Amino acid sequence: MLKEMERERLTEDLLSRLLEADTSEAYLAQAETVNFALKDYLSELLAARGLNRSQLARMSCVSSPQLYRCFEGKGKPGRDGALRIAFALECNLAQTQRLLRLSGLSILWPKDARDAIIIWCIEHGYTREECDDELYRLGERGILKVTGDLR
Repeated sequence: MLKEMERERLTEDLLSRLLEADTSEAYLAQAETVNFALKDYLSELLAARGLNRSQLARMSCVSSPQLYRCFEGKGKPGRDGALRIAFALECNLAQTQRLLRLSGLSILWPKDARDAIIIWCIEHGYTREECDDELYRLGERGILKVTGDLR
């Protein structure tokens, strides 16, 4: 499925085709629409990385019950949770954006300072920990909420 997703047309190309279509049915007849479920996408990413769910829960700092609900199609992570999952799975920017979209969340937006930093970190291969350091350094909230005394 990951290879199939990578071959998909760009959204801009699809939008152009949709706007040029005489009717909505004509566009839909081109079979360019896709409906992926979050649970299927997560399973594909997990398999591609050779991890299991408990490893992903540990690496992403997302609770096992919450993560398991996502894999069962009974729940979705919050935005920072989805970002932690994406970093744990070493997702590139396109994969991260898709994970956010499938979770029903807003994608990373380069006009937002925090999102811009996260995008930059993903593109430069930073880990979630390194990204959090960059966010804190620039006065933005980290992806992993830190509670308690850090001393």
